[in-house]
Amino acid sequence: MEWFRTTTLICGCGNTLLGDDGFGPAVVERLHAAYGDRLPADAAALDVGTGIRELLFDMILSPVRPRRLIIVDAVDQPGRRPGEIFELRVEDIPAVKVHDFSLHQFPTVNLLQELKEHTGVEVHLVAVQIQEIPGEVRPGLSPPVARAVDRACQVVLRLCQPAG
Repeated sequence: MEWFRTTTLICGCGNTLLGDDGFGPAVVERLHAAYGDRLPADAAALDVGTGIRELLFDMILSPVRPRRLIIVDAVDQPGRRPGEIFELRVEDIPAVKVHDFSLHQFPTVNLLQELKEHTGVEVHLVAVQIQEIPGEVRPGLSPPVARAVDRACQVVLRLCQPAG
């Protein structure tokens, strides 16, 4: 895949029809619309919807991979405020909470761990604390999560820069 030839691949995960779950795609859309001139030329930002698992599987099997993978998604973690932006390490996703982390039905955590440990790809997870994910179709982010989109873009842009 052409995207695997980039230095940095940014994947916005989520279902835009389910409220705050659409955060990842909203961040990718804003990156393109408002921050495209600040994205490195060797970076690609994709709305992967709920298809991250297939993309990760392809990446593991591919002989060509990005050096850095940044995944943007919405999560529900106790003790966090709706709209709070934070970074997670793959190894910090508690096994008990795996199904609450919305990288859209696991074994995605296992794929991320394998990618990180066996391919040398740098994996970053940028998350927002949801206010709610509706049980029925209801597009649109809640106000605190919508306000977090630009903050998430800033985090992603920082992660795109070379270490050092």
